Amino acid sequence: MTISPEAPPPSAWVQRFAGLLPAGGEVLDLACGSGRHVRLLAGYGYRVEAVDRNAPALAALQDLERVAVREADLEDGSWPYRGRFFSGIVVTNYLFRPRLDDLLACLAEPGVLIYETFMVGNERYGKPSNPEFLLRSQEMLGWVRQRGWRVVAFEEGQSMLPKPAMVQRLCAVRGAMIASL
Repeated sequence: MTISPEAPPPSAWVQRFAGLLPAGGEVLDLACGSGRHVRLLAGYGYRVEAVDRNAPALAALQDLERVAVREADLEDGSWPYRGRFFSGIVVTNYLFRPRLDDLLACLAEPGVLIYETFMVGNERYGKPSNPEFLLRSQEMLGWVRQRGWRVVAFEEGQSMLPKPAMVQRLCAVRGAMIASL
């Protein structure tokens, strides 16, 4: 696996649950930024769709094997993945509630959602501090429970690494049991 020297290390949460992603499936890394999880997942042998609005960051991922890049503003314009399905969806440090239903509709059955982002209380540590970009307590659980998905793991609260923050983390499965659970 090749990790870019400029990119922060992959999230321990994503690393912990990446093995649950269906073998041979395609994974969407939403708002992928510098591509730390794109590189991790491609290194594990998954096909990865890397999407972000940051063209220079995407350019650094362009030549990676098993990686397709898409420049898109996920908050403005049409949803670029209508009708597409992914075996896995990975999202870290990003929340845009108006697109949440569109995003979750893209998870195939079976499929795995790995999500980690900031929650209320993070404003005391810095950005993001706008409540629009901070999850409410147990908000992620509501997303998946209303859809009947199985929660594999959930955490919320203060995290000290890589820096102090208030976070929520979720790994959930849609559809039939995956053998590695």
